[in-house]
Amino acid sequence: MSEPLEARIKARARDLGFAGAGVAGVRPSEHQALYEWWIGADHHGEMSYLARADARARRYDLSGTLSDVRSAIVVAHEYGRPDPTDFAADRARAVVARYARGADYHDAIPPRLRELHRWLEAEVGHTVAARPYVDTGPLLERELAWRAGLGWLAKNTMLIHPSRGSYFFLGVLLTDLELKADEPIAADHCGTCVACLEACPTGALLGRREDGAPVMDARRCISYLTIELRGAIPRDLRSLVGNRVFGCDICQEVCPWNAKFAAGPEEAVYAPRADLDGPSLVALADMLLALDEDGFRARFRRSPLWRARRSGLLRNVCVALGNWGAAEAVAPLELALAEPDPLVRGHAAWALGRVGTDTAAAALAVASGSETDPWVTEELALASGT
Repeated sequence: MSEPLEARIKARARDLGFAGAGVAGVRPSEHQALYEWWIGADHHGEMSYLARADARARRYDLSGTLSDVRSAIVVAHEYGRPDPTDFAADRARAVVARYARGADYHDAIPPRLRELHRWLEAEVGHTVAARPYVDTGPLLERELAWRAGLGWLAKNTMLIHPSRGSYFFLGVLLTDLELKADEPIAADHCGTCVACLEACPTGALLGRREDGAPVMDARRCISYLTIELRGAIPRDLRSLVGNRVFGCDICQEVCPWNAKFAAGPEEAVYAPRADLDGPSLVALADMLLALDEDGFRARFRRSPLWRARRSGLLRNVCVALGNWGAAEAVAPLELALAEPDPLVRGHAAWALGRVGTDTAAAALAVASGSETDPWVTEELALASGT
């Protein structure tokens, strides 16, 4: 064929629904020193899987994942859709990050990568050793995507494509084929813009280091606090979470590149579920309180929200109800005070303290008389002002 294999791979990737594709070389990571510094500063928080020695080694050298790896095919799958209304401005509504409102990308992308692998073998006429990854293994996906020409590493630590913005997932197919790598985007197109740094309510974005690398303290990121953190959300950050109950898009929403170029996907796989598209906080709380663990699993098994688990999501909803502060929040919060998990009870207590009505105070007083968990007892006392 007259067309290079790399061009045919990109065309096939587009046929499979990917918004973009590129080829990255698999030389050792250029970001090893940065990553080691980031881990050493504890910016990864409780995400211990990021700090394991074996996982770090595989991130820096892809041959630890595929011994004869020679190239990485990197694909972008768009999910961004503009919100018809500003959900975050209505504190009575729950905000779920755009990527999590529809199908789980872990289910949507891997079959397409496997199909790309099968097509590749047919195209070259022999077996191709390959490993697909979609945020499920120790890879530095954004570095590979940058090498593949799919964007630059922005101040918000996201990968931004100059004509598509940043609302896309990344997938990687490691192969033993020797492919010509694409040229990375060398320029930092963020320029002097600091919109994302100024908009982050918790101060998680720390700007660029002297070497130009963007830095985030994940421990302060709303996405980390509402998804990865398994324990209590720090008290000084709860009010800053607002009504975001799973993930956060703020640093993307304010980015001029998304305002200009981000477009919704052409397929329906990431179309938002009705119950996750700006639902009422009270309705979401009532639904979660009515579900047991099996019911939660059945309802959210194919949703990214499954990662937070029922207790984690209820914790987040309690915080959002407290930040709303309306009298209508008392009824579901009072029910949450009877939840078996102390994590939920403690955050419900904090939220009732924020509401501050006589009914809320009465609920706190009743719970204080029977609570046995020391941490929840402390939260009740602080919420009651005693």
